[in-house]
Amino acid sequence: MLSKEQGVIKDSDYYIYTPSTQAQNLFLYPLITGYFRYLPGYCLRRTSLDSFLIMYVKDGSCEISLENRHYHAQEGQIVMLDCYAPHSYYSSRGWNALWLHFDGVCARGYYDAIVAGGSPIITLQNNYRFEKYLHKVYLQFKNGPSAKEALLHNYIVNILTELLISQDSKNPGAMSASIISDSIAYINDHLTEGLSLNELASQASLSPFYFSRLFKKETGFSPHSYIITTRINNAKFLLRTSGLSVKSICFSTGFTSESSFCTTFRKETGMTPSEYRAFVQK
Repeated sequence: MLSKEQGVIKDSDYYIYTPSTQAQNLFLYPLITGYFRYLPGYCLRRTSLDSFLIMYVKDGSCEISLENRHYHAQEGQIVMLDCYAPHSYYSSRGWNALWLHFDGVCARGYYDAIVAGGSPIITLQNNYRFEKYLHKVYLQFKNGPSAKEALLHNYIVNILTELLISQDSKNPGAMSASIISDSIAYINDHLTEGLSLNELASQASLSPFYFSRLFKKETGFSPHSYIITTRINNAKFLLRTSGLSVKSICFSTGFTSESSFCTTFRKETGMTPSEYRAFVQK
């Protein structure tokens, strides 16, 4: 449909979509998408609109107001707005933008993770993948055939993933997350070995005290608890899927004695390994 909105050039187009109840329960879904050319002096103010907005500024620049904070977006930048909150955008120069209003069961989580209390203006090092998937959503409606909701969901996830990766790379905690990710990979590769705190801290080039704090912050587990939980999960898998004896599973998952294994397994699951195997094989 062509826009009849004041301050928008007449050949600007937009498309409204009503998601199915299945999409509303399962997916991220588009609500409105379009390509608008805004005239100088255009201004929009809303108290609320039940969606989130991604706006890719293709040319020109605009001003953004969100919850009494003001931001400037220019060519090549992306605006991500929580339209449930009061917001406005306007420009004395005018701008062109490809935009998408979307929502869904995990939309709020994506928004919070991407914006994280900071600026809603995002600059990507490379806009190619982001623009490709945003344009795909737009073309699904512009070209006319009925859109497949699972495919639209996939496009929106790809769009948000590009934004999320970009924000993660700017996050001061990204290095910490990378260190702990490497430590987890090391644990998984050496699960049958001793894996002392000192060894893990040394592998990460950190003091044991700082490593423990960082590991807990990133995973929610202490290093010891993470190792024990991973070993027990591995043991549960082997009890379900193999004919190995309890003793063999004990040593193949990194425990040093059968009695220690059985005690820990019961503490974690409420059952002995043999009871667990009998229960899951019923």
